[in-house]
Amino acid sequence: MGDPALSRRGFLAASVAAGLGVTALSGCGGDSNGGSSSGTTTIEWWNISTTEPTKTVWAGLAKKFEAQNPKVKIKIVQLENDAYKSKMTALIASGKLPDIFHTWGGGVLKQQVEAGLVEDLTDRTKPWADGLLSVAKQPYLIDGKLYGVPFDIGMIGFWYNKALFKQAGISEPPATWSAFLDAVKKLKSAGITPLALAGKESWTGMYYWAYLAMRTAGVDALQKADDKKDFSDAGFVQAGQHLKDLVDLQPFQKGFLGAAYSTPTGQAAAVGNGKAAMELMGQWAPVVEADAGKGLGANLGFFPFPEVEGGAGKITEVFGGGGGHALRKGAPQAAVDFLKFFASETTDRELVQKTKTLPVVPAAESALTDPNIKAVQAQLKGATGFQLYLDQAYAPALGQQVNDSVAGLIAGSKSPQQVTSSITSTAKQEQ
Repeated sequence: MGDPALSRRGFLAASVAAGLGVTALSGCGGDSNGGSSSGTTTIEWWNISTTEPTKTVWAGLAKKFEAQNPKVKIKIVQLENDAYKSKMTALIASGKLPDIFHTWGGGVLKQQVEAGLVEDLTDRTKPWADGLLSVAKQPYLIDGKLYGVPFDIGMIGFWYNKALFKQAGISEPPATWSAFLDAVKKLKSAGITPLALAGKESWTGMYYWAYLAMRTAGVDALQKADDKKDFSDAGFVQAGQHLKDLVDLQPFQKGFLGAAYSTPTGQAAAVGNGKAAMELMGQWAPVVEADAGKGLGANLGFFPFPEVEGGAGKITEVFGGGGGHALRKGAPQAAVDFLKFFASETTDRELVQKTKTLPVVPAAESALTDPNIKAVQAQLKGATGFQLYLDQAYAPALGQQVNDSVAGLIAGSKSPQQVTSSITSTAKQEQ
């Protein structure tokens, strides 16, 4: 996952090459302890919770923490997913990260750690972090040390409109890829848009290729390919061909290549407003569908990504991850205290009840009431394999190449073979 010797200078060079430049925000950590002459410590917290109700709930949690800790102030910076990634890339180049920042773990966090920018939380979070769900902590463990604290765990799957399925004569969610393609054809024949996709944001299309790669080559193949820096395996080419078969059916909404994910005219809204029958998205989908659109209520259902006939993978192998918080190197104790507060049973119950997240504190599991979220949790609990999001599991440049190459296939500018060739080429450059 990248060069172990990668330094801040390396990040700077990569950012300049990408045309991102260097952005140093005065409020970001660096060598400051966030203190003031009045004895108040200001903690800057960057997150990607820009949709309701999560945005308001998180702001309320910050106020609650401030009330419990009168000498601490939380400065919240909330950015949409892609904007956050761009800003963080520039901040990494400057060597100045926020006190508390969102992380998905994996290869991106690993490079930040290797650049000396992230606080080792192993000792500073004992013993309370030991009680969190083990699978939820996995993305944030690097060489046996904990560099992030999870607040959510989940998986990607299909969210669908039960009423539109019934209208198209589809009696149950498809469990195989051929049945899925048949369902797409039935929806189209009924005059219904089968799938919504935010083609403007390449990570949304990556989910299809990643799952198909898992189903054809097996869940372990993606990690092995990264280790070998070679994605030319026939299973990966087949994954691209399966995706091309889907794209050839023209299943997506009109104008999908220019559509964003969470805007009023984007992917989530298309499903939430009943304009498309399905979307492939994480456990946060119902909340965003209701925020960007109207939401489907009882008509919303969930099913796992289908099994590919003859493939090495199983339907019980899941693709996903979660959200976590990391701290900049040298962050004040108040930042650690906030992570402890956020990972408490009381906070986790509130997150489960109000934002539909899956609990990372075992005692908060009883707060789950939504049947769809329970279905996601059941899939996770029964999982026989787990793969972290590819654009987080891999080093940043490789993850971005996966996203871009798959976006090219969906747009019709790359073949399945060209996708694997481009990914392999970038992987070799990362050695």
